[in-house]
Amino acid sequence: MGNKLKILVVEDNPVNLELFTDFLNVGGYECIRTPKGEDAIELARKEDPDLVLLDIQLPGVDGLTVVKDLKAHDATKHIRIIALTAYAMKGDREMFLEKGFDGYMAKPIKMKEFLEAIEGYLRNE
Repeated sequence: MGNKLKILVVEDNPVNLELFTDFLNVGGYECIRTPKGEDAIELARKEDPDLVLLDIQLPGVDGLTVVKDLKAHDATKHIRIIALTAYAMKGDREMFLEKGFDGYMAKPIKMKEFLEAIEGYLRNE
């Protein structure tokens, strides 16, 4: 199945990481996962995913640093990166888009809405 779309999920909460991966598998996507921001940068360069779902609050290298790094390099700047975060205050979406993210999803998520949002982000390439 070499034609599956590949999604990198970066989430330090093991329950959320499992949940997001399960949802994506149901949706027919290939998943690469890591709980660490520094690993996310390396995996994005190596795997060239179609989409990155990126938590903001990560131990060590945080999501804002990851998106800045990936968008600064020619090899990874084309990858669509979606902030996947518990930050859901007014103005947060705009702030994340200004920081270089291509989209924003607030946690907690529901599978149907999650998969519809993923499809939408992938179609807008």
